[in-house]
Amino acid sequence: MRGGGPRTPRTPGSGGPRGPRRLYEQARRAWDRPLTAYYLILGSSLLITVLGLVMVYSASMIQALEYSLPASYFFQKQFVAAVIGTVLLLLASRMPAKLHRALSYPLLMVTVFLMALVQVPGIGHAVNGNQNWIYLGGPFQLQPSEFGKLALILWGADLLARKQDRRLLTQWKHLLVPLVPVAFLLLGLIMLGGDMGTAIILTAILLGLLWLVGAPTRLFAGVLCIAGFVGLTLIRTNENRMSRLECIGAIDLGPEGECWQAVHGIYALASGGWFGSGLGASVEKWGQLPEPHTDFIFAIAGEELGLAGTLSVLALFAALGYAGIRVAGRTEDPFVRYAAGGVTTWITAQAVVNIGAVLGLLPIAGVPLPLFSYGGSALLPTMFAVGLLIAFAREEPAAKAALAVRRPGVRWKTMRRRVKKRPSGER
Repeated sequence: MRGGGPRTPRTPGSGGPRGPRRLYEQARRAWDRPLTAYYLILGSSLLITVLGLVMVYSASMIQALEYSLPASYFFQKQFVAAVIGTVLLLLASRMPAKLHRALSYPLLMVTVFLMALVQVPGIGHAVNGNQNWIYLGGPFQLQPSEFGKLALILWGADLLARKQDRRLLTQWKHLLVPLVPVAFLLLGLIMLGGDMGTAIILTAILLGLLWLVGAPTRLFAGVLCIAGFVGLTLIRTNENRMSRLECIGAIDLGPEGECWQAVHGIYALASGGWFGSGLGASVEKWGQLPEPHTDFIFAIAGEELGLAGTLSVLALFAALGYAGIRVAGRTEDPFVRYAAGGVTTWITAQAVVNIGAVLGLLPIAGVPLPLFSYGGSALLPTMFAVGLLIAFAREEPAAKAALAVRRPGVRWKTMRRRVKKRPSGER
């Protein structure tokens, strides 16, 4: 035999799996690593936010010029919000769970106060028919109901965790009180302003918390039926909401153009093709599609980036949702489980409602796409919530040990221990 000694024949089973099976095993081991959820949350949220900034600039420039503003006006505001949101994300990712729990009650009280302040004439302002904004001066305004989602999650998780420690969750009254009344208080304040979309997301968060805590099926179904009945009543008593319901799957604008936004959203997606018309080349944003940089930014993304771009966005949200579920399922801390599950429910439910409306599968609810659409009031609490998930992912015992090994000082000391001492004359 060439090149030295004879080769040893390879016996069956002497090596590892080969081909597709080997790749599958390697992928499975990589997927089960302790830091998988940490990197998925960090990477997917960062990519969604950066891609959202690009699409906000592309989708909003025409509307900014129509208002006699610089083309980058909306992008600049969103970029400032993203920078502040990044600071909040880093802050939340470094805060211990005890501090998050301590902030839950003050955050809830401040949010309720601001949401009530919105209804005071002269302080609260209406946008697109919804009375849910407070102007802070200049071009800056605040939507307190967006912070109500985060407040309900943190306060509800702390409440349920304390009741679980006292073994009170076996009684139905402790499952419902005061969680459901406080959630209904927030929903009532939201509905006073006419914001049906935010009310849907808040209801989803409430149902998600009840599901995580293991509420009995009858109790869970009862709350769901009450919420559904109230929602249908509010829809049937409002012509605007009824028209949105009737525009599901519409392919015609309607006699008075009531399905204009839904149909033109489909036009934008249909004209994108496989790989889109290119960044900045959208036709629908030239006054045809309302709210191209907020509620219907996904349609502009489909027109400019094509099916490949929209599927990439869906994959990023799927990765973020999976990582959140993984964090909630692997922890032993009840507060972390409920808070991580609540944040995951919030982001995924809002993404489904927004994308479903753009695709014509759900009524137009007027909610932004998390981390992607324009709007600082929506971006800031969402990035803080993502920081929560990162903090919880870091606190897993296996993940904490893996991160400790990867610190430069620890790695250097570990390598020094592994190096054998050589004799004094050896080089």
